[in-house]
Amino acid sequence: MAPSKEVAAIGSNEIVAISYEQSIKASKALLAHIKKAAKESAGKPSAKKNLLVEDDQDDTADTPVWLTLTTKRHIADKSKLQPGKIVMPHPLHADDESLSICLITADPQRAYKEIVASDEFPADLRKRIGRVIDVTKLKAKFSQYEAQRKLFSEHDVFLGDERIINRLPKILGKSFYKTTTKRPVPVDLRAKVPKVNGKRGKRPKKTGENDVNAGTPAQIAKEVKKAVGAALVSLGPSTNTAVRVGYASWTAEQIAANVQAVAAALVEKWVPQKWRNVRGIYLKGPETAALPIWLTDELWVDDKDVAADTEETKANTSKKRKALVGEEPAAGSPAAKKKKATADKHKPASDDAKLNEQIAERKSKLRSAKAKASKAMD
Repeated sequence: MAPSKEVAAIGSNEIVAISYEQSIKASKALLAHIKKAAKESAGKPSAKKNLLVEDDQDDTADTPVWLTLTTKRHIADKSKLQPGKIVMPHPLHADDESLSICLITADPQRAYKEIVASDEFPADLRKRIGRVIDVTKLKAKFSQYEAQRKLFSEHDVFLGDERIINRLPKILGKSFYKTTTKRPVPVDLRAKVPKVNGKRGKRPKKTGENDVNAGTPAQIAKEVKKAVGAALVSLGPSTNTAVRVGYASWTAEQIAANVQAVAAALVEKWVPQKWRNVRGIYLKGPETAALPIWLTDELWVDDKDVAADTEETKANTSKKRKALVGEEPAAGSPAAKKKKATADKHKPASDDAKLNEQIAERKSKLRSAKAKASKAMD
């Protein structure tokens, strides 16, 4: 399976298209490997059986499929606590009725509870929202570590109003933010401002304490659905970024379509220097090798990333090669002097007088033993 090796010209903003055929091939090969590995593992006597899975149910249904992006430079300067969202053709939790959602809103809590409970809010989505809580009550009820852990285990997805999302790391702490699995996803719960002449106007200011800037039930339901089904992007100071794009129970066509959408949005929105900074795009499972989908021909972004071939770099390279093959440095060279100084440093201090005394004592013992042996023979 040969990955495509298209690359944008240096300095251009051209969007590189990933081969859909390559995505299909990688998806089919990965799904086949995951199912084959699961069967082989289940056939082993020492294999542990998953008690939560029925006998006729596919054990690999919940196995995630990841798209991994490798870049030439770090994608971010520091870790970002708010995950980004990418809308995919096939949402992650579209048909999961057992999914539990916790919606964290701005004050007051009662206004958003009434919106979720209204008849205009979709009934199927309402069943999946297990809790609606505002930031004030969240801080009061879940300030203790044990309470935070309990809340973390009760729900599958946490959504936070964009107006208060920056306050959540301090409130929820390491229970939520030491991993990226359940970090609150930002959602816009404010009322939408209509566009005038193609431009969206300014939001109206609050006129009183009872004035709640909340969207309609249809608008909030749309934002919740988008966040729940989106691919979440957690950025950090690394050259490797992984995004979940599907599950092993999906078809290869579904995963390939999500790969196309996620790769394009991820590069265009978050990668500095766009496609010039991309080294490769891969598809993998939790315990599988990464299958390449797209690879670049350029190993660096700019010429300044490559060291010039000067006399100094040649000398350093020569020293490293000699050290690897075990060659002795030339006498009088800085490397030879450094090696001699290191050897002298670790050499034990000499004491000639003490050494002579030890030799004499040893000889005396040997003479005495020899005399005793001769006497015994006589």
